[in-house]
Amino acid sequence: MTRPTVRLGVRLGDDVDVVIEVARFSFVKRRPDGRVHFVSPFPSPFHYGSVPNTLAPDGDPLDALVLVPGLRRGSEVRGRVLGIVRFVDAGVLDWKLVVGRGSLRRHQRIQVEGFFRVYARAKRWLDPGARAPSRFEGWSVAVDGASG
Repeated sequence: MTRPTVRLGVRLGDDVDVVIEVARFSFVKRRPDGRVHFVSPFPSPFHYGSVPNTLAPDGDPLDALVLVPGLRRGSEVRGRVLGIVRFVDAGVLDWKLVVGRGSLRRHQRIQVEGFFRVYARAKRWLDPGARAPSRFEGWSVAVDGASG
C-alpha cells in the first residue's frame, strides 16, 4: 500500500526532527522565528512545532504536533510520523504531522481529532474576516508501520 506523501517527501512512518514552538499547555502559538502568531483562548493539549528545512503550502515550515512528554519551547525532538492531519487554514492547505514514539493510541486519536475540530472553530470565531474559513478535513494514521 502506498503511504500518503506530504511536502518534500515526508510520509507516514518516516522519522523527522521537530523544533518545539509551543510547549504543551501554552496559550501562545509562535512562528519559527519566535514572533507571536496566534493567542488561543484555550491551552494547547500537545507540544506543537515545525520540521526544519521543509516548506508547507502556507509558506512556513511543515507543522507538527508532538506526542512526547516533557518538552520545552526551543527543544528539538526526533520522532516517527504517526499521522497526517488534513487542515485548511483560511483557505490554504496547512497539513500537520502527528509525531511520537511508539504507536498512536485510541485516546490520542480522539484527542487529536477533537483538538483540530475545536481549533478550526476557534480560528473561524477569532478571525471572522479571513478570506476563507478554517476547517479540519480528516487525517491519515500509521497502523503498525503502515498507513491506515
